[in-house]
Amino acid sequence: MPFENMNSEKRRYKMLVLDLDDTLLRDDYTISEKNRNMIFKTQELGVKVVLASGRPTPAMIRFANELDLGKYDSYIISYNGGVILEMKTNETLFQQSLTKEEIHDLHDFSLAHNVDIITYSEKGVVSERHSEYIDIELKITGLNHHKVPCFKTEINAPAVKCIMLENPEYLKSVESKLKESIPHLSVARSKPFFLEIMPQGIDKAKSISILAERLGIKQEEIIAVGNAGNDLTMIEYAGLGVWVDNVAPELRQKADVIVASNNNDGVAEVIEKFIINN
Repeated sequence: MPFENMNSEKRRYKMLVLDLDDTLLRDDYTISEKNRNMIFKTQELGVKVVLASGRPTPAMIRFANELDLGKYDSYIISYNGGVILEMKTNETLFQQSLTKEEIHDLHDFSLAHNVDIITYSEKGVVSERHSEYIDIELKITGLNHHKVPCFKTEINAPAVKCIMLENPEYLKSVESKLKESIPHLSVARSKPFFLEIMPQGIDKAKSISILAERLGIKQEEIIAVGNAGNDLTMIEYAGLGVWVDNVAPELRQKADVIVASNNNDGVAEVIEKFIINN
């Protein structure tokens, strides 16, 4: 896939931020050998690699370990920006959660609009019901399904995020209503059938900016690669914002560059063009 809107300016990038699902990961949820090797080369050059995903932290650790992020003092951003974890020390550098009251309000909204809602606890993915879309989240994360008789009784403490799940077309209308009804929360689509809800002001770009400031890395020294609506803020924030070719059609014009798809080593293409050859 040819590059679009490619800026010919040579620049030394110091941070590479990668979404996981449908970006770094192939459709079978694995990292290709080519992508893996190029990420190792990136880290050997001293570039910080950050995995930034809507996934909960436990569902990201095995990929971070596969890429030796701890060895190279790199990081993960989980829960769509809700948590920043330093892999070398296993230290949580940042965390912001929804309050119990906000989660209960979201549950009431989900009932009123007939969509499923999930959140996360130490017991796994928490929901009242079972659905085909919850099954997808369970497959993606590998977490247990903690099905409960009463969501609000079970969730009596803060949690990092919630997801509303339903048919994509119907979920579009729910998304607009949610933004009108509870405007103080951050809302983004990670998949057509996943509507992610985070605390006010929390998204991938916010957490990347927090980490970059901590590391003394400038905004223009960051590359971000993604494919979906919940990646848009980091694509617009980064010095170089990149979509893989399987990006949602309505988002294609909102990045600096488009590379090959998640199944065709798009991440390796970015690294070769903008890190190795720079």
